[in-house]
Amino acid sequence: MHMIVVILFLFSGVLIGFLLQKRKRLIIVVDRLTTWFIYLFLLLLGISVGANEEIVKNFGKLGFQAIVLTAGAILGSVIASYFVFRIFFRKSE
Repeated sequence: MHMIVVILFLFSGVLIGFLLQKRKRLIIVVDRLTTWFIYLFLLLLGISVGANEEIVKNFGKLGFQAIVLTAGAILGSVIASYFVFRIFFRKSE
């Protein structure tokens, strides 16, 4: 049920953005607000993680796993981007 609400909010935002795309000043304000809300959510997530004793106790182990997963995700993204660029955006010679 929660996922349906998330998807509805996403598509509602897309529709509203489409309808208001000519209002450039509003888009700039929304963009700045989005950035600051992301900062706020990251702060709240950090507080939540820091308050969880289980995570704090296992931080060394979890930190290493997080680094490995992050490196894999970055490497996979770079490889996928390379192939997408070569297939779709390469100029014909």
